[in-house]
Amino acid sequence: MSYSLAELQAIILPAARDELLPRFARVERRHKVDGSLLTEADLAMQERVAGQLQQQFPGTDFLAEEMTAAEQVQLLQSDKPVWCLDPLDGTSNFAAGIPYFCVSLALLRQGEVVLGLVYDPVRDECFSADAANGALLNGSPLATVASGLSLKRATALIDFKRLEQGLARRLVSDIPYASQRSFGSVALDWCWMAAGRSHVYLHGRSNIWDYAAGNYIFLAAGGFASTLEGEAVFSHALVPRSSVAAIDQPLFSEWCEYLGVVIRG
Repeated sequence: MSYSLAELQAIILPAARDELLPRFARVERRHKVDGSLLTEADLAMQERVAGQLQQQFPGTDFLAEEMTAAEQVQLLQSDKPVWCLDPLDGTSNFAAGIPYFCVSLALLRQGEVVLGLVYDPVRDECFSADAANGALLNGSPLATVASGLSLKRATALIDFKRLEQGLARRLVSDIPYASQRSFGSVALDWCWMAAGRSHVYLHGRSNIWDYAAGNYIFLAAGGFASTLEGEAVFSHALVPRSSVAAIDQPLFSEWCEYLGVVIRG
């Protein structure tokens, strides 16, 4: 079965405009077992997108954040291609009226990501990548550009909440970069890095539906990334992954040296 970015955009973009934007900052919300937020927008997006994907691509399974862990494991162990969807990445921002959230969709096949799409309906920015087209932003080629910056002059996207305490304290007391941001959507963070809106990235723990599409797009755009253990970020499993990234090789090397990351393989 073939999959085209145009077909996926025709599903994802109208769904986000119809289901997310009218509910932005106006939705009922509750907390999931892990303490994270769940809104009616998450559920409406998942139901609509899952239904359309299953209708248009009946040979492909569907994995989403709002499923049980047992269902997720079973799907990842299947030999069939799987859609990996986060219907609303950045739910806390969305519920609070902060315009930094997105829909994230990745296609997993034979244990690898082969297609990624991340859509920000507020800015009407669609980031995507596949083998045929490379990385794109609203249909135009997207590529990281060598910054020419040292780490001391770089802007960093850092999620402190999920970092080991010793590393978090070190980043505060021995600041290695020029300035730091934390926006609250893993998928968009990867895409903003691909677009050169920040230079280095660090996240202590994110789930496969958070990072699969964004990390794939970032790598397709020419970025450099690993886990804190020096492995590839993507893993075909439910185990959360850390992320270390930079938009060019010199910055990545300097960032890894500061963090003590040794790249494997």
